[in-house]
Amino acid sequence: MWEFLRGGRSGFDMGTSHTVTLTKRRPVVSLNQQGSAGGNLRVNLTWRMRTSDIGDQYPRSSAWRRPFSVFNPELVQAQGPAMVNVDLDLACMYELADGSKGVVQPLGEFYGNVNEPPYIHLSGDDRFGSGSGETMTINLDHKDQFTRLLVFVYIYDGTPAFDRTHGMVTLYPSSGPQIEIALNERAPQARSCAVVLIENRKGELYVRREVRYVYGFQAELDRLYGWGLQWGRGYKSKV
Repeated sequence: MWEFLRGGRSGFDMGTSHTVTLTKRRPVVSLNQQGSAGGNLRVNLTWRMRTSDIGDQYPRSSAWRRPFSVFNPELVQAQGPAMVNVDLDLACMYELADGSKGVVQPLGEFYGNVNEPPYIHLSGDDRFGSGSGETMTINLDHKDQFTRLLVFVYIYDGTPAFDRTHGMVTLYPSSGPQIEIALNERAPQARSCAVVLIENRKGELYVRREVRYVYGFQAELDRLYGWGLQWGRGYKSKV
């Protein structure tokens, strides 16, 4: 990773002139070097439920009989007629320069505040995987107040199905290219995933791809990254 930070190699893949794709081989990018270390950074989670492999569901012979079926992905089915229900939540653990720590997440309605500490705000809770997904705003005009931020995704309710949920977390800086992190690794029993870690290192903000799946919830991610928060059971209000 230090090769990327020293500048000997690029820390990311350029998908297009306006997109940076973080991968295992290219996991790190500096927001300062991109001119993206100010203004509002929007973090968006979108997902769709699909079968894990369209090709397995629609072999060549079937595709010839139904040429347009490959463009209509089959809904994921549980054992029986019920459709698998997955509610993905976007969240962020934060550690500020004054030592304060906490979380912004739908569970418990900890939506944060973009103009006051923690300078992070979650716009709402998408329970159905709509096109717009869930969006979090991080006020980088207060970047000196941030020590580290861990953006993560968890399955609040329903069947653990990260392997059948095609998720994408996209960071939209106020300037510079957007940054994409795909959640496309197979972890069928995982309930949470640490997606990206944003760290302030001597005034420079680094974005590092994590994509680390765990089989528990926030407390397990906390232990993995040494946050030191106290966690209790929480519930959402029913729709």
